[in-house]
Amino acid sequence: MTLRRYSLVTGILGATLVLGACSGAVDTGTGDAPDDAAATDAEGGIPRPESCDDETPYLAVALPNLTNPYYVAMQQGFEDAGEANGFEVEVQIADDDDANQLAQVQSMLQKDPCALALNAVKSEPGAAIVKAANDAGVPVFTVNVGIDPEALENQDASIVQYLGADNVAGGRQTAEQVLADFGADAPLKIGFVTEPDETPTLARDQGFEDAIAANPNAEVVAKVDGNVKPDDSLRATSEMLSGNPDINVIFASTGPAAFGAIQALGSSSTVKVYGFCAAEVTLTDQYPGCVAQEPEAYGTQVVEQIRGWLDGDTPEEEILQPLKTFVSGDTPGPGEVG
Repeated sequence: MTLRRYSLVTGILGATLVLGACSGAVDTGTGDAPDDAAATDAEGGIPRPESCDDETPYLAVALPNLTNPYYVAMQQGFEDAGEANGFEVEVQIADDDDANQLAQVQSMLQKDPCALALNAVKSEPGAAIVKAANDAGVPVFTVNVGIDPEALENQDASIVQYLGADNVAGGRQTAEQVLADFGADAPLKIGFVTEPDETPTLARDQGFEDAIAANPNAEVVAKVDGNVKPDDSLRATSEMLSGNPDINVIFASTGPAAFGAIQALGSSSTVKVYGFCAAEVTLTDQYPGCVAQEPEAYGTQVVEQIRGWLDGDTPEEEILQPLKTFVSGDTPGPGEVG
């Protein structure tokens, strides 16, 4: 897929949504659980709502947006796997607004779901959503964006499981590709286009920094917030390069950040972009390495984890998935994105 096509797709999807500002503080409500809000699973301590025994249990799914192809793929995984595993699936899209996501989940909780699958807009405000589900006696399975541990503790809330990419490993794989391409001791001035308020991107950044430190001549000179959006990443990259003209490598910790950074460079730039893959964008000499997640598979796997739990399995607390590496000349497939 060309850069132009990617831009048109994300633009059309974005036009159907009203994007809201993220709210750092949200009201969790009274916290009163409904009368039929679940027995406790004696083995694992996981609440099991009575609705789980319905012929077609209702599964609530909360996702951040559909402007990012990542979540389009994940939604497909939830819907297809839900049907295959005998669930009635409802997916709510928060338009990147924490308070909106909380309100959507509270509304779905009124319908007595068997479980909540949550990809929070942001890690810290997501704890309030987990708390609301806990108070309703509904187990929470999280995917992709982890919930901030301190925020969970402050809310006295808990999740059943986290499933997502091995983000530290993804950052490390990317740095190792940079070292292989440039050499073990090449002078590197590195700029990050990242998202400082989400646990996955922080883990990716840390994995990259840990691995790139093997080169004594590598230095991270700037970090900017791409807000997981191509346009914001384009603007942030341009400003970063203006203030740091010696940068020769960009680490983009999300697919939209990679796409925006590539657009910002132009064809004549000698700066190289590495990171998490932009959807269906062919890698080139300027964009020589990326790692990809498979969000459709993540949606599928969360549904299968919930079905396994209902059938008597004990869910693992954390499931980390490996990432695929792509190099110049490769094109990640439709479901292989950052």
